[in-house]
This record gives sequence, C-alpha cells and structure tokens, in this order.
Amino acid sequence: MAPGEPGADPGLRRLRVALTAFFALDGLLFAGWVVRIPAIKHQTGASASDLGLALLGVSAGGVATMTLTGGLCRRFGGRRVTVASAVLLSLGIALPPLTRSALALGLVLLVFGAAYGAINVAMNSVAVDLIATLRRPVMPAFHAAFSLGGMVGAGLGGLVAGELSPTRHLLLLAACGLLVTALAARPLLAYDLVAGGPGADGGGRAPADAVDRTAGSGGARPRRTGALVAVLGLVALCTAYGEGALADWSALHLTEDLDAGAGLAAAGYSVFAFAMTVGRLSGTWVLRRAGEQRVLVVGGAMAAVGMLVGSLAPSVWVALAGFVVTGLGLANIFPIAIGRAGALAGPGGVATASTLGYGGMLLGPVAIGFLAEWFSLSVALTTVALLAGAAAVIAYVTRDAI
Repeated sequence: MAPGEPGADPGLRRLRVALTAFFALDGLLFAGWVVRIPAIKHQTGASASDLGLALLGVSAGGVATMTLTGGLCRRFGGRRVTVASAVLLSLGIALPPLTRSALALGLVLLVFGAAYGAINVAMNSVAVDLIATLRRPVMPAFHAAFSLGGMVGAGLGGLVAGELSPTRHLLLLAACGLLVTALAARPLLAYDLVAGGPGADGGGRAPADAVDRTAGSGGARPRRTGALVAVLGLVALCTAYGEGALADWSALHLTEDLDAGAGLAAAGYSVFAFAMTVGRLSGTWVLRRAGEQRVLVVGGAMAAVGMLVGSLAPSVWVALAGFVVTGLGLANIFPIAIGRAGALAGPGGVATASTLGYGGMLLGPVAIGFLAEWFSLSVALTTVALLAGAAAVIAYVTRDAI
C-alpha cells in the first residue's frame, strides 16, 4: 500500500482493528447469553410462555434504543457511544443468571437489549465513517467479525455448559468484555475520522464531501433521503428475517420433516452460519469486483433459490446444501444495506435501517411459528425465500436510486 493512501496511516489501521474487536465482542457476548437460556429458564422456574415474554425484553430494549442511538452518535460521536455501549453490554450479560423470576429476568433483559441495540447502531455508524475515509467497501469484514464472535461464543458456551454454572460463565464473559473494551477503547478514540488524524474530540461523522459524493452517486436529493433509507431498511429486514428464522427453526425442520438425528439436525444452523461467515470474509473482495448493486440482486436471488431447496428438499443433505447457498447469498446484503443507509443519512440512517433490519430478525421466528401452525414448517420456511427474492427485486428496481 502506498504511503499516501488512507489505509497506510498506522492510527487508522489501529482504529480498524479496534472496531473489528468490538464487532467480534458483540457476537461473542450475545451468543454466550443465548446458549445459557435453557439453564436460566430452569433456574427462574419460568414456563415456556413466561420465558417468551421475558425474552421480549431483549427485543423491546434493542428496538427502543436503536431509534435513539442515532441522535446520541450525532451529539457525542459514534466512537464514544460504542465504548459506552460495550461497557453496558458487558455488565448487562452478568445480570440474567442473578434473577429468580421471569419478571426479574425480563427487566434485566431490557438493559441487555438496550446495550445490544445501542452498540450495533454505534459500531455501524463508525464503520460507515471509516469506509468513507478508506474509500474501500470493508463493511462485510466487520460483520464477519460479528459472525465469528458468535460462532466462538456458541462453541465455548457448549463446551463449558456442563462445567460452569450460568452465573460463573456469564461473569467470565462480562470480565472478558470489559477487558476487550479497555484495550480497544484507546485506539478507537484516538483517531479523528473527521479531521483525518489523531484526536479524541471528533464527533465520529463521515467527511462531508464523502457523504455528498455518495448521495450524489445514487441520485438522492435531501427530500428523498428518508425514503431511500427506508428502502434500504426494508432490504435489511427481508434478509435478516431469514437469519432469525434459520437460527430458531432449521434444526426442527431437519428433525421433524426429514427425520434427521439430533446431531445432524444441529448442523443445519451451523452450516448456514459458516456460509455467512465465509461470504462476509470474502465480501470486500467480491464488492470491489462485482459492485454493491450486483451483490444485492444476485445475493438475494441466490438466497431465494437456496431456501426453496432447503425448505422443500427430499433429504437432509440436499436441505443442508440449500442452507449453505442461502447463507452465501444473504451474507453481504445486510452489511451493504446498513452501510448505504449510513452513507446517505449518517448515524440516523444507520439507526433507521438497523431498527428495520433487526426487527426482521426478531419477526422471522415468530412468523414462522404461526405459519407452521396453519400450514406446515416446510411451507412456512419458504417465506424466507419469498422475502430474499423480494430484497433482490427491490434492489433491482431501485438500482438507480440506492
């Protein structure tokens, strides 16, 4: 890399590494909490319905905070909000195993969900600023770090579940989170992306000329920006719906519809998540060669075909192959949508698109459950293909705008 290029700046490289660490930490902590849900359900004595209501605390806290975090990022800077949210997320993960009732669990999950929502908006806002500075499409790499963190968190959680109580496990994760935050905060705060150099007082906004160029390239005028951000949020929702649905229902589909054993059924979400990670790790390379618009359209079409195969497959192995194609297709759509929304409208754009996108991830499992009751699980899972195809169509129709 030439010395004059933005990526050659050592401070900028350290900031990128630190931001990657926060994305990975987010995935690690969230996955660590998820794998201990059964043990905490037993500990609190909650029924299935009570647990479902308590888990809404994560959703409610996350969605409510996402709508506010854009304003916090504009006022205090996305980097500061990222660090503060990471501290709150690390502390929040230690709270669920301390509860003894479903009500108490729901209340502490509001805190955890609020921190989770805030850090996702703040990190993505900083990533948008960094992309404008680097002039390289590196957003998929950050989301790959989140996926890798989630895989590690789930894997470690499974290994220690029989050895450590939920309290000790999540307290260790809290300590790990605080340590990573302490180490990564300094390089994240030490570089001012606005001024292009050291200084912790920058607001974390993208350079104005970079935002103007991005908006201009999409033909967006100020009065159309809100509508374009909503379109990008809808694309994110359509694809995140599939991620949420496969996380909760893929194993049951393989077990009930295709008679897979427990071990093979567990591989359903694993192969999907692995394909997502591989797709995101190669995302920057793909985007530089194919372009964002082509990746949105082709990725959505791939996911639609893959999920039709996965949901209607006559055998387990064909279904697993369909899940792999689905993961590769969906991998970079969400990061592109969030990145484009941020380039168009700054932290507020990230907040709006993230709220819609993560809303899809929360909606997916619920919608699949109702549809499975009315029809069948196989038919219900075809809605993942339907929405992935819708994302491809939306991206194609609005190709000259977004």
